[in-house]
Amino acid sequence: MAADVKVAVLGAGFAGLCMGLRLKAQGETSFVILEKADRVGGTWRENIYPGAGCDIPSHLYSYSFAPNPDWPEVYSAQPDILAYIEGVVDQHDLAGHIRFEAEVTGAAWDEAAGHWRIRLADGSTVTAEAFVTAWGQLNRPKLPPIEGRESFAGQAFHSAQWDSSVDLAGKRVAVIGNGASAIQFVPEVAKVAGQLTLFQRSPNWIVPRMNRPYTAEEKAQFRARPELMDKVRAEIFHMAEDRLIAKRNGTAPVEEVPIPLAHLHAQVTDLDLRAKLTPDYEVGCKRVLISNDFYPALTRPNVELVVDAIAEMTPQGVVDANGRLHEADVVIYATGFETKSFAGETAISGQDGVTLAQAWTSGPEAYLGITVSGFPNLFMLYGPNTNLGHNSIIYMIEAQVGYVLQALTEGRPLSVSPQVQAAYNDKIQAELAHTPWAGTCTSWYKTPEGKILNNWPGSAQAYAEAVGRFDAAAYQSARTAEPAE
Repeated sequence: MAADVKVAVLGAGFAGLCMGLRLKAQGETSFVILEKADRVGGTWRENIYPGAGCDIPSHLYSYSFAPNPDWPEVYSAQPDILAYIEGVVDQHDLAGHIRFEAEVTGAAWDEAAGHWRIRLADGSTVTAEAFVTAWGQLNRPKLPPIEGRESFAGQAFHSAQWDSSVDLAGKRVAVIGNGASAIQFVPEVAKVAGQLTLFQRSPNWIVPRMNRPYTAEEKAQFRARPELMDKVRAEIFHMAEDRLIAKRNGTAPVEEVPIPLAHLHAQVTDLDLRAKLTPDYEVGCKRVLISNDFYPALTRPNVELVVDAIAEMTPQGVVDANGRLHEADVVIYATGFETKSFAGETAISGQDGVTLAQAWTSGPEAYLGITVSGFPNLFMLYGPNTNLGHNSIIYMIEAQVGYVLQALTEGRPLSVSPQVQAAYNDKIQAELAHTPWAGTCTSWYKTPEGKILNNWPGSAQAYAEAVGRFDAAAYQSARTAEPAE
């Protein structure tokens, strides 16, 4: 029996929509995008906390084929990014290919039929010749295993599940975690909270956010001369690539890191607070953050930075390792995401019923971050080892989509050779061992054992070149297990 569609895509965020947009641009109409929510946007739909925005300039953090002359500022905020995504969907009439409130709970490769059977939460099934996952790396909020967490009597939520109904004005707010989300919402919450207590496990390297509004004249020029947007995009891209080269040329010790240290020293004059905010690990080991208002927020009289470990939570608040109770009315968890499984709770099984969880007992890995041996015509966007610490993930996604489109022209189910996948991942891990991410810090990029699962070791351009041509010789026929010609 023929499959319902040629291509099924999981997720209507930047990656899934990119896949759909490029399929449609090629004239393909037999595809569906399965989205669990009732609107598009992915992480930019879900992260609505105050101050939410992107740390990549907007003219690069957008589709190359859908430039936007009306970005309000260099680094745009969440509402503007979501509006851009929704606008692109409207402009390209993609909504007809999106099935909303269609949460994928599992998928299994049907060897006899030669297609995927995709199960949805409502009990229905979609069959597809190819299954493209765009589930992202930062969309499964992680709550900390703090003793007594459930006993807290006040209101509590994760920053990625922001509860806008909670009035923070005049409240005692405890923020647990100080990563990329916290440095954006802490300054906003500090303006209205009666008291804000920030619990920091380890400080971050932070550089200035070189943001500014685009003038009406600039936007008019972008509209009149689209090539100017291409020029701006290229300049931002190459500046980002140059920053990676600087990191790879050697990691300077703390006292020789001029920009982030100068930024800290200029904004925090209190020596005790400055010491608490100075990392003791290499720049780049963790994600380098950008902010102009985080440090000043910590100097406000209603803000306290706590660097002691958290011992437990009680109905009244948070108790630190010294036994001090920090009373709170509201707790906000800025504790990041579950980033190691990639598939989350979605049960994916390939040939012989082997699941992704079974195939990934040593950690997720994929050939070029896109295909996994034993899982025919399963293609991942933003998969293992494709995250960046310096440039735009949208650029990476577009490169991956180009690779998938080439693979689909093969016209038969293909599975990457296990030898090819193993050799590729050995090479990637060897290269990653010489990057800043392999440093002394702990981060969401790597496992406790030190294996880096998320990041790509080289430049964004190098990745685009690596996936620029689909190599059929690296794949086997899913039916015969014989090398493809």
